[in-house]
Amino acid sequence: MRAFRLTGPGTARLDEVATPVPGPGQVRLDVLAAGVCRSDLAVLERVEALGYPLPFTFGHEICGRVAAVGPGVPEFAPGDEVVVHAPVGCGRCDRCARGETNYCDDGHESGATGFGLGLDGGMADAVVVDAARLVPSAGLEPAHAAVLADAGLTSYHAVAGSLSRLAGEDAVAVVIGVGGLGHVAVSILRARTRATVVAVDIREPALELARTLGADRTATLGSGAGEVRAATGGRGADVVFDFAAAQSTADLAPSLLRKGGDLVIVGSGGGVVPVTKPGSLPAGSRVRLPFWGSRDELAEVVALAREGLLPVRTEEFGLAAAPEVFDRLRAGEIVGRAVLTPVR
Repeated sequence: MRAFRLTGPGTARLDEVATPVPGPGQVRLDVLAAGVCRSDLAVLERVEALGYPLPFTFGHEICGRVAAVGPGVPEFAPGDEVVVHAPVGCGRCDRCARGETNYCDDGHESGATGFGLGLDGGMADAVVVDAARLVPSAGLEPAHAAVLADAGLTSYHAVAGSLSRLAGEDAVAVVIGVGGLGHVAVSILRARTRATVVAVDIREPALELARTLGADRTATLGSGAGEVRAATGGRGADVVFDFAAAQSTADLAPSLLRKGGDLVIVGSGGGVVPVTKPGSLPAGSRVRLPFWGSRDELAEVVALAREGLLPVRTEEFGLAAAPEVFDRLRAGEIVGRAVLTPVR
């Protein structure tokens, strides 16, 4: 079968590999769709620092159809369509038992962060995963469902942790970076809160997408502070979600925040926010660094999507186009989420 694999630092290619066979408690999926994330670019460029074993297949946003079932898997059968909860943990601790493998203290034991992040993932014709990681996705388009596994789940988890800050009638949320994750966050804020949503990006197509998804105001980086002042009467936003976290956005985000608000840093752009007292952060600020989400939260995200409350923008490509898609993502030419469709 074909697989788009990271073979060395900065080197990835489409290879022919053996089709995997599911063991006890596992299933083999024919991959219907696999999302392409900016974190894939980061792994490609920083794999030595991350310490992931090589080679492995990219793809941590996976929607597939069950093709084969290993022993001890009564709950799934060939033909079932599912999405994969991809973060891995030790499998022994209380957090793993609750499906919170994203916050396992000993997850580093495997040398990987998740499927497609150190373990063979879904940018392939097929992938083998534990059945306990699967969430049924029947009724959703595969490209839509795949995006929910990270862009949807991470955004949902980020918003869920700050819902208490967004409960007021006059609450304001800012989304910086309307990319693969940020555009889903706009939809989640619309679905889960009554907050005024201000979307900030440097690209007009991304801002237009934010308006389509229900953002109340949009702004460039240069005009973001003015839009937030106008939306809040000068007090600042209750929550600022930074989905880019480059230095330019890290410099902007604290200036948009009101006293007692949340700064939620979701992106991994390398920007630095000094935490000093006094400093750039308003009094009473809370800084959060959410990472992915739990399996139960993924099920909640899928349920919202089935209700039509989580529209996503996808652009689909064949598996052979993976190198081109990585280049386009690096150049900022993808609006929404790029998705590879190996088997349809």
